[in-house]
Amino acid sequence: METSNKTAREIYQEIKNNPARKRFGFGSKAVLVNIDPQKAYTRTDLFATAYETDPKQLDYVNQLASHFRALDWPVVWTHVAYMNSGEDAGIWGTRTDTPDSLQNIKFDSERSEFDDRLDIQPERDVIYLKKMPSAFFETQLQSLLVWHKVDTVILTGGSTSGCIRATAVDSLSRGYRTIVPEQCVADKHESYHFANLTDLSLKYADVVEVDEVLDWLAKQNSEQVDAK
Repeated sequence: METSNKTAREIYQEIKNNPARKRFGFGSKAVLVNIDPQKAYTRTDLFATAYETDPKQLDYVNQLASHFRALDWPVVWTHVAYMNSGEDAGIWGTRTDTPDSLQNIKFDSERSEFDDRLDIQPERDVIYLKKMPSAFFETQLQSLLVWHKVDTVILTGGSTSGCIRATAVDSLSRGYRTIVPEQCVADKHESYHFANLTDLSLKYADVVEVDEVLDWLAKQNSEQVDAK
């Protein structure tokens, strides 16, 4: 095992700045999967479980969603919530039992609500309740992607080291090009955040600037307009 005195942030920057870094690249059609941008994880003023990496994260997510809708491409939002008994959290909910514990994000609680700053259009967007880290696990996401014939999955939300990573691994395993806009994912501590961005970059996904994703979407929209 290689050892280093560098921070996780420094190691990630080295990977990011490497011009020889290989990419999977964008495909021809994408889905936007926004993972658990709910108050339990976004409202740092209310909940100890919340986190913020880039203060403009939710603004960027809204911009991405707007571009996807303009292209008539699918926009997905996931959130977690559990029964009063917590039994639907399974073994994942057994390690702790405090007000901040995962299984205590109850249905109809403030912690389960999407952040009010998000532009969610429930009559058009797809909303999934999930119980485990990956957005693919026991949801209809895979069927949705097959129906829409997408080949690229763009992930936002949190946490980078948890649900983002789990969904990225499942996405790659299902044969999708997987894109993580750096400014659109967040975690509790920079060590977890940057260590997992490094791992995602090296193995499972393309971690890119959000502006690169927005530029690609704008190009797709322009080509779509020209083709009409």
